[in-house]
Amino acid sequence: MRPETLTPLFAPAQSLSGIGPRLVTLLAKALPLPPNVNEPRIIDLLWHLPTGIIDRRAEPSIAHAAPGSIVTLRVRVLRHRPGPRGNKRAPYKIACEDDTGRIDLVFFHADRRFLERQLPEGEERFISGRIEQYGQKLQMTHPDYIVPPDARSELPLLEPVYGLTAGLSGKVLYKAIRQARDKVPQLQEWQDPSWLAERKWPPFHDAIARLHRPEETTDTSTGSDPWQRLAFDELLAGQIALAMIRATLKAQSGRRIEGDGNIREKIRHALPFALTNSQVGALEEIDADMAGPYRMLRLLQGDVGSGKTVVALMAMATAIETGAQAAMMAPTEVLARQHMETIEPLAKEVGLRVALLTGREKGKSRKQVLELLASGYLDILIGTHALFQPDVEFADLALAVIDEQHRFGVHQRLALQAKGGAGGANMLVMTATPIPRTLLMTHYGDLDVSRLTEKPPGRKPIVTKALPVDAMERLIERLRAQLNEGAQVYWVCPLIENTGLTDLAAAEERAAHLAQIFGKESVGLLHGGMSGTAKDGVMARFADNELKILVATTVVEVGVNVPNANIMVIEHAEQFGLAQLHQLRGRVGRGDRQSYCMLLHKSSLGDIAAQRLQMMEQTEDGFAIAEKDLALRGGGEVLGVRQSGMPEYRVANVPNFEDLLAAARDDANLLLTNDPKLESPRGQAVRTLLYLFECDEAVRLFRAA
Repeated sequence: MRPETLTPLFAPAQSLSGIGPRLVTLLAKALPLPPNVNEPRIIDLLWHLPTGIIDRRAEPSIAHAAPGSIVTLRVRVLRHRPGPRGNKRAPYKIACEDDTGRIDLVFFHADRRFLERQLPEGEERFISGRIEQYGQKLQMTHPDYIVPPDARSELPLLEPVYGLTAGLSGKVLYKAIRQARDKVPQLQEWQDPSWLAERKWPPFHDAIARLHRPEETTDTSTGSDPWQRLAFDELLAGQIALAMIRATLKAQSGRRIEGDGNIREKIRHALPFALTNSQVGALEEIDADMAGPYRMLRLLQGDVGSGKTVVALMAMATAIETGAQAAMMAPTEVLARQHMETIEPLAKEVGLRVALLTGREKGKSRKQVLELLASGYLDILIGTHALFQPDVEFADLALAVIDEQHRFGVHQRLALQAKGGAGGANMLVMTATPIPRTLLMTHYGDLDVSRLTEKPPGRKPIVTKALPVDAMERLIERLRAQLNEGAQVYWVCPLIENTGLTDLAAAEERAAHLAQIFGKESVGLLHGGMSGTAKDGVMARFADNELKILVATTVVEVGVNVPNANIMVIEHAEQFGLAQLHQLRGRVGRGDRQSYCMLLHKSSLGDIAAQRLQMMEQTEDGFAIAEKDLALRGGGEVLGVRQSGMPEYRVANVPNFEDLLAAARDDANLLLTNDPKLESPRGQAVRTLLYLFECDEAVRLFRAA
């Protein structure tokens, strides 16, 4: 249960004064809400941190106010001068003065009665805004703040600036956040006192107060003490949650799986190539886990083409040698069918029985697969999300393999693991997205990791070249020559259709353009807006070499295997993240032909975009690319896409993310070594921290696993 002290922070934002249904809708767009939260809460207002600051501390006299600057003035209201009757466009002016000079306040589309209440003639007011010179006169158009002397404290001299959305004003948001800030209770300190003293960080309550009501212009910077303190809080909460998850999983006794090596040896003989050293090493680690007393939870990460599927098949063979079953789950039907195509011929050759289960299998065929599975006749079941539906019952599931792990949430992983009965299935999760060390710590801290760093023998390097978009005609001529020699081409565009809002190449327009040049029958189009059947149809025609050019959006990023395709053209390559460019390039280089990746970009590139394209030209090492991608993007925008099941930081995207993360990890491990159940005074305070950053769900979930 969430501690009572935090209850006010998790109340709906609508419980605040002045927040009605319309504002709630706008706040839901503007605030960083967690994936399962639809209506903003007070805590979401607190985590909506400033993007900048307006300094209103300059309080000159009117005579000394510099045009162009933001100032706060104390003025007397002299008289109101409405525009001529019937002329709505004319400004409404209010003359004001102090002892040194005069200034006009200018309003357009003014409500006279409102202004007369706000600025009564003969009274003093504090006004704040930007001073302008109009001819010989000073003026201030639509002052940001107008307050009477007794309400001076309501005028923020250092005003934080927040991200907004259409229809939501900064003043309304600031008022809501100020109310939210006042709800923050004094909480027991969860950080180590000596660590706080060394860093000179403020207490939690003071840190959040200073970010939303800054005392210095530097307070709203991501490098400031208040922000760094909160970033470390968020990282520590995440690391403690992961460490607890890991400890819980490690403590769950599993079943020892040790095969006799008979089926695995047959597979080894059936393979057309020898295993790489990386594959052999990964299998040794997997074997040791499966033979151990605890349930395996291992991440196998390897670049496109590094042979993860073969390692998974070998691991599944070990489970089958003990008389048990194995399952392999992929995020899309295309990828599941590709695994089936890779595994089925080898399985048949060595006498293993394999079936496929996706959303497409219905009625009789589905029923038959489920009966064969429940009877124990099937050795391996390959499929999509369909695998963890309630009516899918295994006779004895010992190993579950999940491909492209980041596309599944924790719940889905557990649902498949639970199909393994009382002991639970051993779990091998795979990803072709190389993950930097830092992100392994943050997002996969509950997993042991094996890496495949080599490609199978005989793979030629892919020649990668960045070209300005005005070189397209030359590129098309080169493609014509390659197509005449039997090549096939992927052509990737960032958009499906041209909306007129951007000049990015649209897939539909590019397909039509290339069809004019190379003929309609040679060019296909593939994008996410198509039905599954239509996508499969286009892919099948490309795989069968009926289509020579496949124009596509990034749906080809994962799970398409056409060995004859040897050219990848990526249009507007500067729009893509490094990891995504690397994934797209991995679609080629799978056959005997020399392969090419052409990165078309606009003529003038920003520094970061130029670095990305240069990195692609220099190396095919996915791990080096992933580290560079992290360095260019920062810690929060994980691998270029927001992916389900992966935490999104709300505070911790700060300059020294990696240093703070390493410290948080060490602190979490030390704390849980000394106090595994969080029962000490600091442990109790840390429990509050976990609830504050909503890591409590993960902890509860894995305690129940």
